[in-house]
Amino acid sequence: MQPSRARVVASLGSAQTLAWASSYYLPAMLAGPMSNDLGVARPTVFAAFSVALVVSALVGPHSGRRIDRWGGRPVLMATSVIFAVGLALLATATGPVSLFAAWVVLGLAMGSGLYEAAFASLVRLYGHEARGAITGITLVAGFASTVGWPLTAALEHGLGWRGACGAWALLHLTVGLPLNALLPRAERLALRPTGTGADAPEPPAPPLGVAALLAWVFAVTWFVSTALAAHLPNLLAGVGTAPGLVIAIGMLVGPAQVGGRLLEFGLLRRLHPLYSARMAALMHPLGAALLLLLGAPAATAFVLLHGAGNGILTIAKGTLPLALFGPTGYGHRQGLLMLPARLGQALAPWLFGLLLAALGPRALWVSAGLALSALTALLLIRTPSREDDKPLSTTLQEPA
Repeated sequence: MQPSRARVVASLGSAQTLAWASSYYLPAMLAGPMSNDLGVARPTVFAAFSVALVVSALVGPHSGRRIDRWGGRPVLMATSVIFAVGLALLATATGPVSLFAAWVVLGLAMGSGLYEAAFASLVRLYGHEARGAITGITLVAGFASTVGWPLTAALEHGLGWRGACGAWALLHLTVGLPLNALLPRAERLALRPTGTGADAPEPPAPPLGVAALLAWVFAVTWFVSTALAAHLPNLLAGVGTAPGLVIAIGMLVGPAQVGGRLLEFGLLRRLHPLYSARMAALMHPLGAALLLLLGAPAATAFVLLHGAGNGILTIAKGTLPLALFGPTGYGHRQGLLMLPARLGQALAPWLFGLLLAALGPRALWVSAGLALSALTALLLIRTPSREDDKPLSTTLQEPA
């Protein structure tokens, strides 16, 4: 008996929360203790994290192809083990070489175990009807920073940074692995899968220019998201936010992401995802302008706007390729579309750190400009006409 879609969403969303909290959101809390203990500069720790993102970019298309053929269950179960190995290696690092080696292993896990893999797993199971499930797992995993930052800080306070990494590794084996094992088995396919509703006609493939615009949108938005994930506490402190409020306000990113996703799931779900993506792309520039003009009093508004926009755009990264290209070969195509984004992510902590060092909070003007370029790219992608959009929106709705 196949598990219900709600159970799949709950288990996969919880596993994604663990995966994001213990990888993507780890350096913001542990970079300082790591650099002090290992005797390396703080930027070196972020450089190792950037190497992990490069590795994840290269792994993504290969992982997507495996999910297209076998389904997500075996791939995601394997990445739970790889996450645990990488975190264990990080906990035992003794210098820069072992630090970078640990992050290379974590990069393998990130490239085959974060959202792109989860989205591909859902499309492999549900085809055109995966939009609701994609939104569902992002609703659950939207709390990754809210859970991850304070929990990592608490573990570091009680066990040290090495103990914190070891604890996260143990959680992958005892919690993440069983959760991923709850995914339904998918039929192995020798050719590219067509997913649910395979007999229905596929939407025509967009021209190459549309794919290029979409890749640019993903690259820019992930650059901004990664830069803020790594440097948000320092950025808030730089505009004069009280030290005791920095983490508390930063933790609002998670609830704001969930709020944005609820908006997409409720009011916007019947519209083509281009509409919600365009609205979301405007939120970071608006929040950045408020923060730069008003300073610390606008910190909460900035975090809420940035988080809500990031939450909706995360869904768009899964639903836009599905809406424009269809489910056939989704995993491999998603890996290719996200490759520039992953490379942009790899540079984001380092480059934005340099911008912060040179410009202070005014570095937000740069991230706001990049976000506006993403909005421009989304506006250049043709919105389907009412006749074209009607069958598409019907196939993307989650069945009652």
